[in-house]
Amino acid sequence: MDEQQLNRYNRDRLESRQIDELMGLASGLVADGVINEEEVRFLHGWLASNMSISKHPLLSGLFDRVQEILSDGVVDEQERKDLFWALRNFSAEDREGGEAVKSSTLPLCDPLPVLSFEGKRYCFTGTFNYGQRKHCEKAAAERGAVAGSLTKKTDVLVIGVYATESWKHSSFGNKILKAVDMRSTGVPISIVSEPHWVSHL
Repeated sequence: MDEQQLNRYNRDRLESRQIDELMGLASGLVADGVINEEEVRFLHGWLASNMSISKHPLLSGLFDRVQEILSDGVVDEQERKDLFWALRNFSAEDREGGEAVKSSTLPLCDPLPVLSFEGKRYCFTGTFNYGQRKHCEKAAAERGAVAGSLTKKTDVLVIGVYATESWKHSSFGNKILKAVDMRSTGVPISIVSEPHWVSHL
């Protein structure tokens, strides 16, 4: 392994560790059901001192939201509620006791797009209530879509309700990170949840 590869590997490991730490922080912050001003300021400080991930396309919205909340020096109740839900969606902490880890909803398109199938390219990631990935791909293909791996030609990434053990982070993996990064550079990819996809079948 040359020095450039080693640097890239070490940077990836550090960013992964920071993202996992942020997921733990988010879970802790929402555990009691509320966010207070001190917690908002703590989160802002953490994000500011971990800028390498704070500017990642998946997380930049969270960082921008915290910046905006603190911009006027007042953290009102609605801002705290909005941040609570953003952190809960990021950490996927909306499961019942004993339920499998759910996928993060943070990367989903907002507003959600109207989906079509004919001539569109779909990619699936996660664990689905609908069935195995091959069943999801078949359902898309039966409606005129092509299903396969994630590329710049992919029109829609569908995220299963539940996380997959092989994902890099507990509630999202590399496909989701890559799709969010592609979207941030202007690639017209929609990122939707399994229930939204099912509603269009």
